[in-house]
Formats: sequence, structure tokens, C-alpha cells
Amino acid sequence: MTTPERWVPPASRDLIQQGSRRLRYCVYGPEDGIPVVSSNPTPHTRWERPDVVDAYQRAGLRALSYDRPGYGGSSRQPGRTVADAAADVVALAGAMGWERFAVTGFSGGAAHALACAALLPDRVTRCAVVAGTAPFGAPGLDFFAGMSDDNADGFRLATRGAGEFGRRTRRVATQVLADLDAGSPDAGRLARMRAMLLDGQQGWADDMVALVRPWGFDVRDVARPVGVWFSPDDVNSPPGHGAWLLTHLSNAEGHRYAGGHEPGSDTTERLLRWLAA
Repeated sequence: MTTPERWVPPASRDLIQQGSRRLRYCVYGPEDGIPVVSSNPTPHTRWERPDVVDAYQRAGLRALSYDRPGYGGSSRQPGRTVADAAADVVALAGAMGWERFAVTGFSGGAAHALACAALLPDRVTRCAVVAGTAPFGAPGLDFFAGMSDDNADGFRLATRGAGEFGRRTRRVATQVLADLDAGSPDAGRLARMRAMLLDGQQGWADDMVALVRPWGFDVRDVARPVGVWFSPDDVNSPPGHGAWLLTHLSNAEGHRYAGGHEPGSDTTERLLRWLAA
């Protein structure tokens, strides 16, 4: 058996704002590529998988992936709302010299991408959301229909605050990392999972609390083109959520994919080329 090649994390950058609050991010793809800001899932890391990095390159996208507050190297922002992501993205885009840019968000990051599309209509060109949920308590939607018991329990626990949910993150992180260690995964995957689960526990709890509280904007205010990608087999963000978003977004088009929560490489390629269009 060959020894897996040692994984080297990509270079990170820091942006200091509001006196001392830090945002840490990485940039991928060609330097002259089309700008896009990626809001990653819950939990997440700014370190993208190698296949995603390659897809950015092929699509001609210059992608900025950042740690939301409380993850990795980004300072925590207690009590943050989903809408607060827009101000962070404006600051990050300014650091890159980007006047206009696309946004994308997967799973728990989808709401944050929609916040940018709603609140930055003169800056955002297109918005792609993948496996995102509707707002908690959205009218006309059974939020938990088709959702796994584990995911539903997590949302319900988040309604009790970050402290309650934080205890769950510590338990889950310990078990997941133990399973990964036992399975001897490649070094890159293990490093990314550790960053998500160990260095992101405060951000993970704050993300979940923000998702079950008012987002701070109305999705009906999103006027930019939005692509909504969802899977009929998803039990984390069931298809009813994608259908609800399509109904309530004024300029949206739907894209179905098979296989569950996380899209395959073909879907990722189509999505990135849609953003670049």
C-alpha cells in the first residue's frame, strides 16, 4: 500500500475589521477569473476539497472561500444573524478589489448567500444555492417533513440557544473524528474535518442559531437571478425546502440533482458554469 501524499493547506489571508475582528479566507482559481464568494456549509472550513478547487479552475472562477465568524481563524460574532454575512462579504470583496461578484452557498451557507443577493443588489450578479433550507417556520412549509431525525433534533436544539447546541457539537465532533481516525482517511480530508469540527464549534453553534431565528431579510426581496439546486433524495434539506424557495424567489430557476444532500462533480461543474454565465 502506498502512503498518502502529505496534504499542504492553501495559503490563508486575514482581513481585520471593526478594530479587531478577523475574517480569514482563501482564494482559488485563475487570477483573472470571474469573482465569486462561496458561503460554505454548516459546519465548514475555508479549505476547499481538491476536486472543487479544480472545478473553479476549469470554470474560470476566482473564488473566495471564507470562515464565517467563529470558524477557523475568523473571530466569533455572538448573536450574529444570517443578514450580517452581507457586511462581511462587502468587506472581503473590497479587499479583493471586486465591485461586482457572484455568490454561492451550500447547505447552511445557502441562506448566507441569499442574504448577499437580497441586501447587495448592486453588487451581486448571480446567486446559486445548493441544498439550502427555507427560513425556519416558513409559512406553508412543514419544515421537518422528510428530514432525518438527527438533523431535525439539531434544529430543535438550536432554538434553545448556542450554549445548548454547543454541547451537541462537542459530542458529535468527538465521535466523527474518532471514526475518521479509525478509517485512516487521506491527510487532506482529515485536516479539513478537524478544521470544521474542532476549530469551528463556536461558528457551528452560531450558524444553527442564526438559521432558526429571523434571517434579517425577506427572500422575496431577492431580485438577482438565483439558481436553486436541490435533490429529491435529500434528508438534511428535504426537497420541500427547495420547492418553497422556488415559489418565493421572484427570479429563480430550479435544478434537480440525484444522490442526496451533497451534489456530485457533474452537478458542481454545471453550477459553477451557471455562475460564470
